[in-house]
Amino acid sequence: MWLGAPGRSAGEMATGTDQVVGLSLVALSLVIFTYYTTWVILLPFIDSQHVIHKYFLPRAYAVAIPLAAGLLLLLCVGVFITYVMLKNQKVTKKPQ
Repeated sequence: MWLGAPGRSAGEMATGTDQVVGLSLVALSLVIFTYYTTWVILLPFIDSQHVIHKYFLPRAYAVAIPLAAGLLLLLCVGVFITYVMLKNQKVTKKPQ
């Protein structure tokens, strides 16, 4: 069973737009990963008076931002699951 995009058969290739969007997402993820890794792992070993520190937020945000993003993700997943369950509950009810 092929689990690709809906409406496509197994033999179809991704369109140019799909490839551009995919490459953009990979590039964005790479930039975020590099920035965060430099911020959390390398920056503590660099002198606090160095000019590179002006390009990064304070270290307290290194925990706060991923925590907030994770909570937002959990909230969105929970709302989606609740919506789907309520929608399916209304469909399965039979009129009496």
